[in-house]
Amino acid sequence: MSSTIYLDNNATTRVAPEVFEAMSPFFCERYGNPSSIHRFGGEVMHDVDVARRQVADLIGARYRDADGMATEIIFTSCGTESDNTAIRTALDAKRGRTKVVTTAVEHPAILHCLRELEREGVEVAVIGVDNRGRLDMDALKKAVDGNTALVTAMWANNETGTIFPVEEICRIAHESGALFHTDAVQAAGKVEIDVDALGIDMLSISGHKLHAPKGVGILFSRRGIPLRPLVVGGHQERSRRAGTENVASIVALGKACELAKANLTAESAQLARMRDEFEKKVVATIPAVRVNGDLEHRLPNTSSISFEEIEGESILMLLDHFGVCASSGSACTTGSLEPSHVLRAMGIPYSAAHGTIRFSISRYNTQEELDFTAEKLVGIISRLRELSPYWKGGR
Repeated sequence: MSSTIYLDNNATTRVAPEVFEAMSPFFCERYGNPSSIHRFGGEVMHDVDVARRQVADLIGARYRDADGMATEIIFTSCGTESDNTAIRTALDAKRGRTKVVTTAVEHPAILHCLRELEREGVEVAVIGVDNRGRLDMDALKKAVDGNTALVTAMWANNETGTIFPVEEICRIAHESGALFHTDAVQAAGKVEIDVDALGIDMLSISGHKLHAPKGVGILFSRRGIPLRPLVVGGHQERSRRAGTENVASIVALGKACELAKANLTAESAQLARMRDEFEKKVVATIPAVRVNGDLEHRLPNTSSISFEEIEGESILMLLDHFGVCASSGSACTTGSLEPSHVLRAMGIPYSAAHGTIRFSISRYNTQEELDFTAEKLVGIISRLRELSPYWKGGR
C-alpha cells in the first residue's frame, strides 16, 4: 500500500499513465501551432480534431456538421471558463429575457458569476434543496417563466455526489423557451451522458476531474446557439474561443475521455462497491455519524460523512498524519472556517456540518486503502471527541 492514500479525487485526479503517454510528444516533438498553414502545424490540428471526436463520443455530441466543420465541442481552459461562457452566451442568445434560474448548491464558478451579473441587472432565482441535496422541483417549475433566459443546474454535486434529474430540468427549461446548461464537471466519466438524447443545450467539463491534466476543459454548445466568446482575439475554435490551443492538454483530455467511455460501466460499479463497503465500516464502528446526499442517486465515487461535535479540519490533520488525503468540501472553498454553502443549503445541523469530510475515490484506489482509512478514523474520532467540550457520548 502506498504511503499516500489519495481520497480527494473530486478536487483533482492523477493523470492516467495512458494520458501522459499520449500528451508527451506534443512538448518537444509535435510542437507545431495548429493554426499554421504548413504541414507540421496541420498534423497537429489533426490531433486536436481527434481529441474533439473523443470528447464528443463520451457525451453523445456531434463531432462535425454537414459541411465537415468541427462543431459543438469548444476547448477551454477549465470548467469555470466553460460555465461563465455558457451563462453569458444564454443571456446574449435570449435577448429580452433577463432571468437565470439556478440552484443553491452550484459550484462557485456558477454562483459567483451570477452574483456579478446581478449587479448588471440580471435577475437570479436560486432554487433550494432538501436535507438529502435533492432539488425542489416544484419551486423550480414556479421560478422558470417567460423572462427566463437560462436554467443552469449541475449534473452531480461535487461535495455530496447527489445527482439531479437533468432530463426533467431540461424539459422544464425548454417548455418556457429558456436554454439549459449543466455543469457536468463531476459527472463526466462517472455516469452516462448523452446530450443529444436529453436535449441539453450547453454542458461543461474539466479535464483534471477525469484523469487529464489541469488547465483544459470543454464547453459543449449545441449547434445553432450563437456562442458569445468569453476570450476574444484570434480565430481559434472557429472564433468561439481565442488563444493558441493548449495542444498537449487537449490531446490528453481526448485520451482521458476515450478511457472513461471504454471503462465507465465496470469502473462505476467497482467504485460504488468500494464506497459502500467503506461507509458500512464507518457507520458500524463510529457513533453519531451521518452519510450525506441522496443515497439512491449519487456519484459512485463520492462519500460525504458528518461526524457530530468535532471539527473537520482536526480530522483532516490527523488523517494526514497517516498519509490519508481527503477534504472538508470543495477545494475552491478551502480556507473558510464556515460550513460549505452546500451543507448549509441542505440544512445539515451546525454540529454535524462542521465535522463533515468528503472522501472521493478513483480507479487508482483500493479496498485495502479504504479499510485502512476506516480503521484509523475510529481512533481519530474517539480522540477528538474526548477533547471536545460538546461531546456528550453520542446522542
